[in-house]
Amino acid sequence: MSRRLTPRGKERRAQLIDYATKRFATDGYHPTSVADIVDGLGVGKGVFYWYFASKEELFIEILRTSQRDMRRRQQRAIEGVDDPVRRVELGIRAGVEWLAANNDLRRLFEFARTESTFAGSMKAGQSVLVSDAVVHLKEAIVEGRIPDRDPEALAWAILGVSNQLIHVYIDGDSMDAPQIADTVVDFCMEGLGVRR
Repeated sequence: MSRRLTPRGKERRAQLIDYATKRFATDGYHPTSVADIVDGLGVGKGVFYWYFASKEELFIEILRTSQRDMRRRQQRAIEGVDDPVRRVELGIRAGVEWLAANNDLRRLFEFARTESTFAGSMKAGQSVLVSDAVVHLKEAIVEGRIPDRDPEALAWAILGVSNQLIHVYIDGDSMDAPQIADTVVDFCMEGLGVRR
């Protein structure tokens, strides 16, 4: 549902998204109802339905805006960097640190990947991240910095390693975000066969 919003409307919509994100991450998507969300914010259901046609639409919007935010964080991290291998490294690090800092959203991403209703939205967002990485990986291959292999497969591998290691170490509380980022970067650089 697309509406032209006033500044106050944008603020209210953001409140709904923020509150729902926390509720979904804490209580789960299925157990959380629209009534839980509006009651928690102290607003009527009409307010919710002014901004979102359904709970499903709200959840998809959370996924879409969160993935876009992470992508922007990665783009800022690599801005002005000429070395494609360094861009890959900085992009990985920025993604890991974003996920660690946004643990509620990371939990929602994990749920969305396994839920048929949301798997397509999640995959679409991941495909954009992979396409971004492919550009830098191709450049690194052309420059002879990494062996000539399928850059798309490499990008999906980086995403998979990042997601799994973050899941294990953030949920296990055994490493902080910079340590996890170092571990993921080291593993991925080794796996890419980076030639320094």
